[in-house]
Amino acid sequence: MTATPGGLYVYAVVSADRPLPEGVVGLGAPPARPRLLAQGPVAAVVSAAPPRLRARRRDLMAHQDLLLALAGTRPVLPMRFGTVAPDEETVCGELNRGRQAHLATLRHLADGIEINVKALPAQDSLASVVAEERTVRRLRDEVRRRPGYEANVRLGQAVATALARRAAEAGQRILRALTPLAREVAPGPEVPGCALNVSFLVDRRDGERFRERALGLAGSHRDHVELRVAGPLPCYSFVAPRRARTPAGP
Repeated sequence: MTATPGGLYVYAVVSADRPLPEGVVGLGAPPARPRLLAQGPVAAVVSAAPPRLRARRRDLMAHQDLLLALAGTRPVLPMRFGTVAPDEETVCGELNRGRQAHLATLRHLADGIEINVKALPAQDSLASVVAEERTVRRLRDEVRRRPGYEANVRLGQAVATALARRAAEAGQRILRALTPLAREVAPGPEVPGCALNVSFLVDRRDGERFRERALGLAGSHRDHVELRVAGPLPCYSFVAPRRARTPAGP
């Protein structure tokens, strides 16, 4: 085994049956040259770890770009930014211990991409809120008749509550509409101010159709939510044990 000063930066786990795409580069200045570290049928994509690794935009983008290049040619188990192993022996030991699980996940992710959808309250829909929410209209009328700090606070709270509720309801409608188009659905972590944060595992050939459907739903629900659609992304959300996620469909 080869020791690397500063350790090995690990980008991903892939099958060992094909070379890396031409021209891919990794982290560092100048950019490191990634290589495959194979152990039987699986391999880690590694390079020398840059000294004083920090989450700088340049390195974050290099990590992401390499994963996207890999995902365009094969299933990928992406590692989170900043994954560093001390040496090749450590990486190979992990590949050996997790071989069967890695192979099963790679098969599951074959020809798949991740698309993330976030739904946030529509902040430019005050007219719609006033028109549709009786409580908001009543408090607005009170403020007009008798302006004051407490009345304004009550109105602001009512508007914020209505915006959040409407976004949550619309988010669930959007989730129900998109779920049949995906192979699997994984809820994401809670994001402050976000009514919905969900990732979808979608067949690569259906990715554009999925995005078009999501953007169409964004338009039809624009008075309730601001929908943010990101992807294709590396399949971070679908490498955990499958029991933690929800299969799509019946």
